[in-house]
Amino acid sequence: MKVLLVDDEPLARSRMRRLLQAHADLQLVGEAEDGEQALVMCRSLQPDLVLLDIEMPTLSGLDVARALSELAVPPALVFVTAHPQHALNAWQLAAAGYLVKPVSAEALAELLQRLAKPTRAYLEAQKEPVIHYQLAGANRQVLLSSVLYLQAEDKYVRLVFQGGEALLEQSLRQLEQDFPQLLRIHRKVLINTQHFVALHQQGSGYWLELAGCAERLVVSRREASKIRQLLQQQQL
Repeated sequence: MKVLLVDDEPLARSRMRRLLQAHADLQLVGEAEDGEQALVMCRSLQPDLVLLDIEMPTLSGLDVARALSELAVPPALVFVTAHPQHALNAWQLAAAGYLVKPVSAEALAELLQRLAKPTRAYLEAQKEPVIHYQLAGANRQVLLSSVLYLQAEDKYVRLVFQGGEALLEQSLRQLEQDFPQLLRIHRKVLINTQHFVALHQQGSGYWLELAGCAERLVVSRREASKIRQLLQQQQL
């Protein structure tokens, strides 16, 4: 786990540095002396955990926490302070923990152990998403990773996956919102980007190649530029 230490007091940083050395699974990637430096280092070092003092000049730890919360994937925040009255504000900012100075080795170890234990919400988030459908009156499901594409047909959506097909009552728009992995290539077609192979041009039109799919999927001109960008990103 990569850790960033943020505190305007050199002695406090030195003490915390010594405590962190007892945990071999932690990597101290940087130390920031103020809030502005902390934000710069968070964006460049991408720490998993930030040990953050609250009382700092210019930008307080709470200000830093608010700014970090706007990142797409913010780091876990643990506030380290000599002022327990800030605890409520810290929890309101979704802090992963709270340590009161002077921090003891026992308190740090207990907090790290708690952070390492996955919560039920975390485990639920790690489950692979599925799409539910009905077949012969029975409720079934298919892993999203097995889905090749979905195509709107009359009042239904045809779900094509590895090993079969099914009809869904959800709209393409709803499926697109529920599963960001699905990409629209035509007003009537969504593909699973995981299976994307190549974009082919034929005359003035385009068609898409998916791994494990023999069908040529027509791409609208409007969506073709988006597909080209996707291909470029995969080649980086």
